[in-house]
Amino acid sequence: MRGVSTSSHGPSAAAPGSVSSGPAAGASRSASSGSGAPAQGSESSAPTAAPIGAGAGRRDAEATRGAILRAARYLLARHAHADITLKAVAERAGVSAPLVLKYFGNKDALFARVMSFDTDAEALLDAPLDDLGRHMVRHVLLSQRELGADPILRIVFAPLQGEHGDVLRANFRGQVTARLAARLSGPDAALRAELAVATVLGLGVMVGIARGDQVRTVPVDDLVERYGPTVQAHLTAPRTDR
Repeated sequence: MRGVSTSSHGPSAAAPGSVSSGPAAGASRSASSGSGAPAQGSESSAPTAAPIGAGAGRRDAEATRGAILRAARYLLARHAHADITLKAVAERAGVSAPLVLKYFGNKDALFARVMSFDTDAEALLDAPLDDLGRHMVRHVLLSQRELGADPILRIVFAPLQGEHGDVLRANFRGQVTARLAARLSGPDAALRAELAVATVLGLGVMVGIARGDQVRTVPVDDLVERYGPTVQAHLTAPRTDR
């Protein structure tokens, strides 16, 4: 498979070698010149090379991990879990199968991560309660416009038959709606959390699946101002002094 070749990953394959070869080559030339003092500027330039390379390596690793997860999610939305191979995931992600194993260990561990909403829920709910409705709307819209997908929408289009469907549903309820309900007050907090999430999912479906012309072209800020209060109405506890 072509993905196994490191030459197909220009940035990921070349970056570590290119960063490390610079200082090493410079040191070799300095040693062979017989000069007792280092070349001017060599001491100041050498320390900066490693952090740059390390940062690039981390970014590359995150990009690779993200590509693998997106590939696995894409395949899980279209095929039964039992029919998906690591080779298929690797080909979809543009990497080698051993690289999938390096990042996730095995197929079960990979799909356990794919079927988890924990990290996605953190981003969706990362705002003060009084502004959470607008934040949730903005998060869904920006995920669609900037990333082309919203991981929360997996609950909408993923096949939910069998054991893995049960896991996906349980994860969504526990990691998204129950997590939101825990932040709300009032006897109907669980219901209002489900309604708020349902409202956001409806927007995500219109943007990402139905691909509505208007919601895909109107400025995000305008949509947030229009739709955010609708979500916020479910999050705000009803008054008891009426």
